[in-house]
Amino acid sequence: MQSGISASQELQDAFNTLVSSSGQRAVIAHIENEQIVAATTIPAHGDRFEDDLGQLQQHLTPNKAAYILLKTHAGSPDGYAAVTYVPNAAPVRQKMLFASTRLTLARELGLERFRQQIFTTEASELTKEGWAKHEAHTALDAPLTEEESGLKGAKDAEAAESVGTSGRRGHVTSRVDVKTGEGVIEALECLKEEGCKGTLVQLKYQLPAEVLTLDSSTDGVEPSAVAGTIASNEPRYSFYSSPSAGAAPEILFIYTCPTSSKVKERMIYATGKSWTRTVAERDAGIIFAKSLEATEPRELTTDVLGGSQTAAAQDEAASESKPGNGFARPKRPGRR
Repeated sequence: MQSGISASQELQDAFNTLVSSSGQRAVIAHIENEQIVAATTIPAHGDRFEDDLGQLQQHLTPNKAAYILLKTHAGSPDGYAAVTYVPNAAPVRQKMLFASTRLTLARELGLERFRQQIFTTEASELTKEGWAKHEAHTALDAPLTEEESGLKGAKDAEAAESVGTSGRRGHVTSRVDVKTGEGVIEALECLKEEGCKGTLVQLKYQLPAEVLTLDSSTDGVEPSAVAGTIASNEPRYSFYSSPSAGAAPEILFIYTCPTSSKVKERMIYATGKSWTRTVAERDAGIIFAKSLEATEPRELTTDVLGGSQTAAAQDEAASESKPGNGFARPKRPGRR
């Protein structure tokens, strides 16, 4: 997330102690004053980490998110799990920050250290029984080769397209099993808050698995800076809470597909455009003020963002209005 939140030196020192000490099992951290800070250290009482999971419960509340840096395989360089606990009752803003910053935390502490990165919403998932269910579920997903994943993604796209245009009309599309990554819904929900005016959320598809993931969430973006904030080398679905004068946020859906995009990317993003809108409308409760489409992000000028036409429609209208264009559309039959 482009928010400047990072791991404090205190947390980095606490994690290094966790790595070097045989008497510690976990470090619990929170976000305070735009930093991730260590809150509690959990001692190791047993040889198996599952036996120590019960100690976490007293430090987890149903309305406050937390990071848990857990030692799962003592003595192994990558014997740690980075757990993001985001309960459903936590404030929306907090949900977004924790879900979006989890990768930053893992990078700053060392990605090579973490054998697993886990996202949970219930404290019961962080018990001995809950962890056993998690491992059983993980074991069910047989790994696919890159070629197999690519073929599966292509077949899913073809199947969705075969439904036809009529199947994709309306509020709910025919494909209801859109896979979303951590933080997507929370980031979209935050756009509805008045304090999030000027926030730009960018979503992208993680290929070849075609999982809709959160690319970034940037606060305080002025309309004139939107074009320079959206990625210019790949397609993006962007959601912008315009800093309009009204009390309620005016949310824009923006689809961009640069000419430098790969052919497969263009196909997947064009097909997934309606699915992505459905995720935002159905799962995050967003009502869009308008939808915009542009090839290059630079086309999204302040006038375009404030106008009622999409960028594509404006380009078409401008092209048709040019004098001496040399081409006039034929009149419809029966109309002279």
